[in-house]
Amino acid sequence: MPDKLEKYRSKRDASRTPEPVPGAAPEPGDGAAFVIQEHHARSLHWDLRLERDGVLVSWAVPKGLPADPSTNHLAVHTEDHPMEYLDFHGEIPKGEYGGGTMTVWDRGTYETEKWSDREVKVVLRGSRASGRFVLFQTDGKNWMIHRMDPPTRDPLPSLDPMLPVERTRLPRDADGHAFEFAWGGERVLVPIDGGRTEVARRYPWLRPLAASFGSRAAVLDGEVVTLAGAEVLVCYDLLYDDGHSLVALPYTARRAALEALGLAAARWQTAPSWPGQAKPVRQAAREQGLPGVVAKRLDSPYEPGESKSWIFVPA
Repeated sequence: MPDKLEKYRSKRDASRTPEPVPGAAPEPGDGAAFVIQEHHARSLHWDLRLERDGVLVSWAVPKGLPADPSTNHLAVHTEDHPMEYLDFHGEIPKGEYGGGTMTVWDRGTYETEKWSDREVKVVLRGSRASGRFVLFQTDGKNWMIHRMDPPTRDPLPSLDPMLPVERTRLPRDADGHAFEFAWGGERVLVPIDGGRTEVARRYPWLRPLAASFGSRAAVLDGEVVTLAGAEVLVCYDLLYDDGHSLVALPYTARRAALEALGLAAARWQTAPSWPGQAKPVRQAAREQGLPGVVAKRLDSPYEPGESKSWIFVPA
C-alpha cells in the first residue's frame, strides 16, 4: 500500500518545524473527524481536513467556508496530513513550508454522503461549522466548495454613509446625544469578509486589519485621517458584525459592539465618544484645530444619506 504521507514528509523537516512528522506510514482507519485551522501564512486561509483511511485529506480555503449557497469558494486540494494534525496549533517558522501562525478554528465529526476522486459531499457537525457542503473539482486541479444549506447570515449590506446636517449651535438636549470629533478626513466604509477588504486596493495598509478579523465579517464606518504624518483609519460606527446587520439598532448598541472589537493599532483606532459632553468636546476640537464636533442621537438607527439624527457643529 502506498504511503499517503510521503508528500507531506517531503515538504517538512522535523528538526525545523513543530508540526507532527510521523516516521511510519499511516494505518488505515474508519474514523470521521474533521478540523478547520485558521492559518495566517503568507496569505490568510483556512485549512479544512477530513479524516479518511488514516490520514486527513486537506483543502486550503482562502475565504473560509461559504456562508451562502449563492457563492462558491475556491478550495485548493493539498497533500494529506497526519492524524496528529487534528490538534495541531502553533507557530510554523518563517521560511518553512506554510510558515505562520496556525490555530484550531473548529473541530468535530462529519458524515459522508459521497466520496469520489472529483466530488466529496459531507455533513459537518462542529461548534462553528455545521451543515452540508460539497467539494468538487473543476477543470484542471482547482476545487471549489459549495454550501448546500440555506444561508447562515444576513448578506453584507451595500450602503451609503450616514451624513450629518450642519447647524451653528449644539443641540439643547445634550444628554440625548454622544459627541465626537469631526475629523475632516476622507469618509470610508470598510466591508471585511474572509479576512479581506476591497478597500485595501486603495489603502494597502488596511490588509492586516482585515486579516485580524479572521472569518468574522464586518462593515466599519469611519474616516482616513493623517495623524503624526501617517494615514490612520478612525472608526466610529459598526454596521454589520458576525453575520448580522446592525443598521436598525440604536447608536448606543452599535457603539458598544464597535468598542467590543478593541480596534487599537498604529494604523487604525476607535474614535473617542463622549455622551452628553457637548461644550467640552467642542472646546477640545477647537484647541486641536479640528473642524468641529458631530452630535449623534443615542437612540438613532443608521440612516444612509443626510440625517438630522447627526448634527455637525463647527468648532
